Amino acid sequence: MSVRRLAEDSVQPKSFSFNKDNAAWAKIRIALYPKGRQQSAVIPLLMRVQDQEQWISRAAIEKIANMLKMPYIRVLEVATFYTQFQLQPVGTNAHIQVCGTTPCMLRGAEGLRKVCQNKINANAHQTNADGTLSWEEVECLGACVNAPMIAIGHDVYEDLTEERLGEIIDAFEAGNGDTIPTGPQNGRVFSAPITGQTTLLDLPKAKTGKIAPVKKIVGKKATTLKTPVAKVAKGALFAKPVGKADDLKLISGVGPVLEKKLNAFGVTRFDQVAKFVKKDVIALDDALSFKGRIERDQWIKQAKALAKGEDEYVRVFGKKPK
Repeated sequence: MSVRRLAEDSVQPKSFSFNKDNAAWAKIRIALYPKGRQQSAVIPLLMRVQDQEQWISRAAIEKIANMLKMPYIRVLEVATFYTQFQLQPVGTNAHIQVCGTTPCMLRGAEGLRKVCQNKINANAHQTNADGTLSWEEVECLGACVNAPMIAIGHDVYEDLTEERLGEIIDAFEAGNGDTIPTGPQNGRVFSAPITGQTTLLDLPKAKTGKIAPVKKIVGKKATTLKTPVAKVAKGALFAKPVGKADDLKLISGVGPVLEKKLNAFGVTRFDQVAKFVKKDVIALDDALSFKGRIERDQWIKQAKALAKGEDEYVRVFGKKPK
């Protein structure tokens, strides 16, 4: 493992402070740990620093050490050990991490690295002329079956070609990175075969809007589980509620594509999502092909807060909705 050091003094800010939203978030995060164990919040707090500033400065390390009552050296040890932390300024629009582990290398990572060198800077960890982009090569990003891939912030972009990476870089350089869909870039669904489904082809197919009953063996008898069935009206899973549609993209985990699908299924308002019960979640999980995402991203909890207003969301989650 290479030696990792803090950036030179010439680029170090004199001080660091969390913005109002992140300060509130940090207070809530620290309080999650038992008394005497608050130092366990060091990694989440360092990540929040990086989300705010895009890199970790000496002043930020000292700030967190003071917040958690830790010696400076202990926080420095964490920041320098984990390569997810950037220890010097990176591109203001995007810092691109190119996976160089064997599966990605076999699938074209070397070409992706050359694209970064040509379009950003010949050297890793150095920005382009405008300071908007930077890049580095990293080890496994965790989606080997979708190799080659890159990560930008908390998002990953998979199944890349050199041409597609060039388009992504251009979009981020222009400040339009949010227009690029995350995940596979070749049209496949998650890590499913690009040619379509090849397994579980003999499962019972559900009728429009209904979920096929599942057989379960209980003792020696086979019984049919009563699976909730969503009410359907002309292709929609739910009847659209009365009132102006809300911006469902404010729910973390819902982007423009998902919002469009949700609207098509009759889901248009926060108060509607807030009232979802288990059968509704099952119906949406099946329709969206995002098993578990609704619960994982806490859509219902987010929607309950958003239905009451932005202040309530900040109180519950410690940050403003995206």
